[in-house]
Amino acid sequence: MCMSREIDALKQFRLALLVLVALTVVGTFGYHELENMPVLDALLVTVSTLGTLNLSQPTDTAGKVFAICLIVFGVTAVFWAGASLIQTLVSEQMWHALQNRKMQKQIAKMRDHFIVCGYGRMGQQIVKDLQREGTDHCVIEWNPEQLPKLVAQDIPFVEGNASDDKALKAAGIEHAKGLITVAPTDEDNVFITLSARALNPKLFIAARSIQEDNEGKLRMAGADKVMSPYVMGGKRMATAALRPNVQDFVELAMHTDDFKMMIEELVVGPGSKLIDQSIGNCGLKKATGVTIIAIKRTSGKIIPNPTSAELLHEGDVLIVIGVPKQMDKALKLTCPKA
Repeated sequence: MCMSREIDALKQFRLALLVLVALTVVGTFGYHELENMPVLDALLVTVSTLGTLNLSQPTDTAGKVFAICLIVFGVTAVFWAGASLIQTLVSEQMWHALQNRKMQKQIAKMRDHFIVCGYGRMGQQIVKDLQREGTDHCVIEWNPEQLPKLVAQDIPFVEGNASDDKALKAAGIEHAKGLITVAPTDEDNVFITLSARALNPKLFIAARSIQEDNEGKLRMAGADKVMSPYVMGGKRMATAALRPNVQDFVELAMHTDDFKMMIEELVVGPGSKLIDQSIGNCGLKKATGVTIIAIKRTSGKIIPNPTSAELLHEGDVLIVIGVPKQMDKALKLTCPKA
């Protein structure tokens, strides 16, 4: 609504300017013909008349009537143009103020959300995946070229540098679950990671590394996961060439809404009946239908394709495969307090 009013006011301002230009042309021609003035003098008198300066008075009746009409229409057009311009400026400022206030309130209410630093090509894809998962998120972006995209897509965002504490706090970093930084350079990602880790030590941080040599620096800065798009892209292309059917399945399971099968991670939480039970005896498969394809221990050790005799412990992360309904049942068993 505000944007529509802003556009209408801008159209009126342009129309008022056209009317003023037309009056200037008519006034110049009229004074030139009625008062036998040179064109330049006629233009000067016309501008002064429109501005109510009255530098010269007409000598005959026709000129006086013409001047009166010119003043009436000219003053009306001037006020019209001025009012339209003020309305345009005020509408734009109000619209931006209302948008910013709306986003600030929306972000302030977020809990356990993800902060995406950078809205380039990777940032846009990350946001799409978060939207597909129904996960709360906001974006920190300073590039003015990307801001209209965020506004058009109604994505909550903070305008600023993500390495600045003020921007991170405005994005609700104290209450965030994770931060994904895909800034244009590794240096930016390092600074963002350092700042984010200092503000929220428990935050999960995933960072992009353009150069492999900088992966260690990002981990030292506090990143939990460091990913190189070129390395990952190369591996996926190799898999697509060597094992195309496997790649198709993974793509469908991880990145498509239409495919019912999904791969998920479930944490064995406090109070779960699965604690200290073997995979074969815990009844997870029978009760829910999901299949455990890997276990990540609290020590960080990953056990792929575990046997039925493998014991489950509190804090273990189970990598399971199944359909959404099965995942909901499995979540109640693995983490009953969730």
